[in-house]
Amino acid sequence: MVVGEVAEAVDLLVVGGGPGGYAAALHAARLGRRVTLVERGELGGTCLNVGCIPSKALIEVADAMAAPERVAPWGVAATTDLDMSAVQAHLGAVVERLTGGVRHLLDRAGVVVLAGEARFIKPNRVVVEHGATVEHLDFRHAIVATGSRPVELAEVPLDGARVVGSADLLSSDTLPEELVLVGGGYVGVELGCAFAKLGSRVTIVEAEGSILPGFEDRITRTVTRGLRNLGVGICCNTTAVGIDDAGLVVSGPSGSATLPTDRVAVVVGRRPNSDLIGLTEAGATLDGSGLIVVDAARRATDTVFAIGDLTAGPALAHKATAEAEVAADVACGHANAFDPTCIPLIVFSDPQVMVVGMSEGEASSAGIAVTSSRFPLAASGRAATLGAGDGFVTVTADGEGTVIGVQAVGAHVAELAGEAALAVETAATVEDIAGTIHAHPTLGEAIAEAAMGLAERPLHAG
Repeated sequence: MVVGEVAEAVDLLVVGGGPGGYAAALHAARLGRRVTLVERGELGGTCLNVGCIPSKALIEVADAMAAPERVAPWGVAATTDLDMSAVQAHLGAVVERLTGGVRHLLDRAGVVVLAGEARFIKPNRVVVEHGATVEHLDFRHAIVATGSRPVELAEVPLDGARVVGSADLLSSDTLPEELVLVGGGYVGVELGCAFAKLGSRVTIVEAEGSILPGFEDRITRTVTRGLRNLGVGICCNTTAVGIDDAGLVVSGPSGSATLPTDRVAVVVGRRPNSDLIGLTEAGATLDGSGLIVVDAARRATDTVFAIGDLTAGPALAHKATAEAEVAADVACGHANAFDPTCIPLIVFSDPQVMVVGMSEGEASSAGIAVTSSRFPLAASGRAATLGAGDGFVTVTADGEGTVIGVQAVGAHVAELAGEAALAVETAATVEDIAGTIHAHPTLGEAIAEAAMGLAERPLHAG
């Protein structure tokens, strides 16, 4: 059925049901708005369905597969066996439990959910297409959270079988014997660690001079060491230039070479979906990268807000969720602005990486007088009990002793992000952290130990 140009009036429209979109819908409903949410795929978006959640669940499976080697020195003899079909069933169950929770929350809040693909055709109108059905909606306000999609390489086109993206790699019930990951950012590094533990022979191809470009050198060196300990090959300053029967053709410092592989995963980054929804028809402005230009209230026009991967900043679910509350507040007439001091960055590699706020180098480049103290996890009691002493925690403070950054690499350091972000956001001082009693033995003590070093009273490190 095709519905004509007569439009249905809606109060607040949310386009996209990922972490930003469904959070915006829930916040606006809580504030009394009648909310309609349009989603072309599954609720939860990329993160819940084919990204963050299934990848982290697979990483846990991979850690379990690698456990026998880790615990052998403790006197524990164990063996593992892998059933990828059962693994996929487990990942699917985890995803369904969480997406089902989102559906329940939206239903309980009275949010009307429409299946379909929305496109702006006027400043206050969208057309929603779902199969043969076309519907027009006029809105008072709209919050757009349509996310991003993977960047594809013309030289190595995806075929869904031998050359895939991260989503297809995660959903496969067969384990590649030889896996090449094109891209050494956080997605490539996470997947490289996981598939190496599952039993694949993995190679990472990265165009920059090191994996995890943009991270501090000490962090990348530690993660590189961890990858090599897992048997992962790393080809930096190398680009993929083609695919043939023998494998992936690359060009690097030594010239061209062919990497044998039965599967290639292209994970070189993401691009905003701004070009798919006609936002310029609503009066929005796009920058040279296709990102929607917004103000601190996430406002793209007088009535349209944009959040998440569509806007500048790291493409992270927790950024989108935080922006969602700001956009919903402002759309509902409440003053708010997105102005975080820090957005935590996590890499679920082995060892893990956690970065909050500024590093010493970044602060110095910005003209800030800083000091920092690094506590080695080799001196941590908790790390010793985990059998994972490789890594460190660094606390960085400005000249007045205010904590402006925390960086860490090591086993389970992702769980330190909450304390680190709270310290930076609340402008906690070195003395605040050093004087706070941390439970023993925990990894959180490493933050306190680093702060004690800055306070010139180190305890377990010289």
